[in-house]
Amino acid sequence: MSSRRAVVTGASTGIGYATARQLAAAGFEVVAVARRKERLDALAAEVGPQLTPLPCDITDDADLERLVEVAGDCHVLVNNAGGARGQDPVEHAKDDDWQFMYDANVLGTMRVTRALLPALERTGDGYVVIVSSIAGHEVYPGGAGYHAAKYAQAAMAKTLRLELVGRPVRVTEVAPGMVRTEEFSLSRFDGDKERAEKVYAGVAEPLVADDVADCISWCVTRPSHVNVDLLVVKPRAQADGRTVHRDL
Repeated sequence: MSSRRAVVTGASTGIGYATARQLAAAGFEVVAVARRKERLDALAAEVGPQLTPLPCDITDDADLERLVEVAGDCHVLVNNAGGARGQDPVEHAKDDDWQFMYDANVLGTMRVTRALLPALERTGDGYVVIVSSIAGHEVYPGGAGYHAAKYAQAAMAKTLRLELVGRPVRVTEVAPGMVRTEEFSLSRFDGDKERAEKVYAGVAEPLVADDVADCISWCVTRPSHVNVDLLVVKPRAQADGRTVHRDL
């Protein structure tokens, strides 16, 4: 396992940060990718020499070329970069919010996957993980922009699996439900802490980043003939995107 390399995008915080840490603990050499250098440096200091921090904007062509060089013959790609912005109904939707979500979640996943697929296939045992959301499988009012992006990621995972059948690359979609991380809801609501906290109000135990990272680590360490198509993970308190038990 020590010779296997994994690339994790969106590794500066939340699920990406936890996934990079857990894959390193599982024996992978990890290339941690994000825009914020200082957060990646903190992660590298925590994990040690098994992790290479790579400041990178996955929407920039030159940065992607550098990622391909640093990643080398990587075995695993975890497409985690993304995010939500706003919760307006369609009639009040903001172009910039939708553009951000499509660029970050959909085009970012496509661009990194396209760039690293030759290396993944070259190893003879490649693995692509797309971290989507239950928002890519069900909807709620006010979530149309995020749903559109996450449904697109889910469609990408299914299509990619069809396109790669018979070739040595597995494809898994990991779709978390409610995950309490330090930045997701805060970023969605433009830094409004009170509104962000209401998302988790009364929920005794939402998922945390390490829960999802554990699922990702489990998927990519299955025997090479085993493909987990879709892994949906929610806290016990959540039945679906709108049905959550709250002690209020």
